[in-house]
Amino acid sequence: MTTTQDAPAEAGDLKTWTYERAVFATIAALVLVRLIVAANMPLAGDEALYWRYSRYLAPGYLDHPAMNPFFIRLGTMLFGDTAFGVRLFAVLTALPATWAIWRSGAVISGQERIGATAALFFNLTITMGVGSMLATSDASVVMTSCFVLLALAKLNQTDRGIWWLAVGLTLGVGMWAKYTTAFFAFGIALWLLMVPDKRKWFFSPWPYLGAIAALLVFAPVLMWNANHEWASVAYQSSRFITHQFKIAYPLELLVSQIGLATPSIFILAVLGVLWSYREPQFRSTSVLFASLVLPVLGYFLWHSLHERVQGNWPECITPALVCAAAMAVHLQESQQGSGAATARWSNRLAVPVALLLVTLVYAQAIFGLIPLRRDPTSRLLGGGWPELAQSIDLMRERVGAQVLLTTDYTLASALTYYLPSHAPAEQMNDRVRWANEPPPPQALFAQQMLYVCKEPCRYASQLGNRFADVERLGAAPRMRRGVVVERYSVYRVRGQVRPTLDPMYPIRTKASDEYVL
Repeated sequence: MTTTQDAPAEAGDLKTWTYERAVFATIAALVLVRLIVAANMPLAGDEALYWRYSRYLAPGYLDHPAMNPFFIRLGTMLFGDTAFGVRLFAVLTALPATWAIWRSGAVISGQERIGATAALFFNLTITMGVGSMLATSDASVVMTSCFVLLALAKLNQTDRGIWWLAVGLTLGVGMWAKYTTAFFAFGIALWLLMVPDKRKWFFSPWPYLGAIAALLVFAPVLMWNANHEWASVAYQSSRFITHQFKIAYPLELLVSQIGLATPSIFILAVLGVLWSYREPQFRSTSVLFASLVLPVLGYFLWHSLHERVQGNWPECITPALVCAAAMAVHLQESQQGSGAATARWSNRLAVPVALLLVTLVYAQAIFGLIPLRRDPTSRLLGGGWPELAQSIDLMRERVGAQVLLTTDYTLASALTYYLPSHAPAEQMNDRVRWANEPPPPQALFAQQMLYVCKEPCRYASQLGNRFADVERLGAAPRMRRGVVVERYSVYRVRGQVRPTLDPMYPIRTKASDEYVL
């Protein structure tokens, strides 16, 4: 029997339990939909790159570490080289990531209901709706970022130094997913500096033991780089070099972050940071959210001044954003004025707006309802690649070429995946990208070859520097429902004047002098 005082508490517990079950069912349905969509969309060029990486596993690759290729290898071992096999574990990363977000929200707020709200918001973002469906490093780094946040939330809650080891381990694992995880180290230092009662950790051995743990986990990737002339370091550091400033892209980046989070969740995240800071018991949490977001966003805003930044590049900030948004829901009842009204409306609209946006993206990706010439889903989800590969393969058969050449790693990867004949497709430049693959037989280059390039072909006029005989055979379009997405020129080449493939070293980066074929 319950007392009168116990009844309201039990009623609240029942309401929370029912809400949690509804959230769980919604998340399960969303993951199932992603699996279905992932199985029915052709691979994009970037996914084909990771698939090609996965055929020759190693701790490191030129542009990314190895977590995503390992996941792809596991999926293809189970389901073959199919879209479902390649994408399976990218989609399934949502499950441990959701658990970590749920626990983070509950630890930060002290309420399971807020943890459930954070998990729901997390799965409603476009970052998860699309990003976790693609076999790129995005899904991996978002998952590991969720566990970094959980370790920091437990550290903030318990104030026990042992949690620094968990922070270090999750950072180290995150560096196996994507190098942007390194920005969290700056964010954590900023958090300690900005919160007075956290500054004591600068004088404790625990953070430094955590750093050692991170380095030990990350050591195989470092060793791979050391054995390959620090290829990843050279590649990533080239992004820091500025040739000219442009002001066109920062606004585009900010808009993309609002869109990927969905407008309602982004608004709630901003309010959650501001309102949490006003509450003494949540001030450290507010600074933590800001510290995990601002270094990442600040760097990419700076980077966008001289080069377009893809909206998914700062995706590791998503866990902090959705937990901050859930905190806004938690705190809105105690707020007054326009901010409280905005939060209430954003909370009401969060689910329907997010579901509408995700549904539109999926419908466009699968059915191409709107015939856009620059349809972003054609780039993201591989529209037209199978047909393009078949057209190029027919040209190859007509001239008797044994190998396809290109100067584009995306094209080389997509052709390797999609060519019906499985003829080799080799990138002539940037050879360190394929350092983990066995070198192709030189006999391939003693015969007729095809060179394929996306129009306008940057290096076509220089083919004579490498080959005695060059002939343009024609062009093949990549199309999506009758709309040309891209067009590719095809050349027959033979008679090596110089070696067909560049040497692997020295490494050429974006900061190098203009490349000459």
